[in-house]
Amino acid sequence: MSHKAGFVSIVGKPNAGKSTLMNTLVGEKMAIITSKAQTTRHRIIGIVNEDDYQIVFSDTPGIIKPAYKLQETMMDAVKGSLVDADILLFVTDINEKHDEQDVLDKIKGSAAKLLILINKIDESNQEKVEEKISYWKEKLNPDGIIGISALHNYNVEKIMTFIKENLPEHPPYYDKEELTTRSERFFVSEMIREKIFKFYKKEIPYSTEVLVTSFKESKNLIRISAEVIVERDSQKNILIGTGGSMLKKIGTYARQDMEDFLQKKVFLEIFVKVIPDWRNRSSYLKNFGYEE
Repeated sequence: MSHKAGFVSIVGKPNAGKSTLMNTLVGEKMAIITSKAQTTRHRIIGIVNEDDYQIVFSDTPGIIKPAYKLQETMMDAVKGSLVDADILLFVTDINEKHDEQDVLDKIKGSAAKLLILINKIDESNQEKVEEKISYWKEKLNPDGIIGISALHNYNVEKIMTFIKENLPEHPPYYDKEELTTRSERFFVSEMIREKIFKFYKKEIPYSTEVLVTSFKESKNLIRISAEVIVERDSQKNILIGTGGSMLKKIGTYARQDMEDFLQKKVFLEIFVKVIPDWRNRSSYLKNFGYEE
């Protein structure tokens, strides 16, 4: 029996719903989901395995014009996902005002099959959906267009049908037991970062990085230490909160997610460290896993 395998990259502007879609397609929580834009910083791979196929999904950072070095490396991650893609899922918000030239510049010239996904149609009406479908047919002439709601799992099965029909015949790229190429440490750090995005406003979430400095597993317990990096002392004070109250809140919620994910009791310690302007300093970006 023939076997299919291929790389499927999810691209689009910030806050289009890419991470929600990724988690729905993979059936596991792989990527941070918040109401804030630009929460995904790395290319996150999720793998779906069946006897006769393997789909390697990539969730990518939202496509923007970079303002500092961190965002430049994020756009490099997008570029990498486009190079090896067999299929591109271009996610566009139904309410987007045709302002996606940044995305179009990135995907033009790709040899991959292109499926346009008009997301959040639950917030709209049929007339607007049909208008958007006509617009994208004329604009890009893609291999397919589907109106979806990633949040409500609407029409997601049609995406899977398109992917399976268009996957090339190929042996699996990864072991069939693998769900992702990312480590447990990576997902643990993302759980802490997600809580920072949830509980803080303005520049705080965008100025932070989370490093897992220790991950020690015993029979009944995992001891985890993490550092939250910020750029200024004022951010450190806000992050910690009065008497450490905010940091404790982050730790409590993150630990609950970790225990669900790791299926073990977790003892979590979080410290806050100031590194001025780390988002523009190549040496730190490399240490934090952003630059090769």
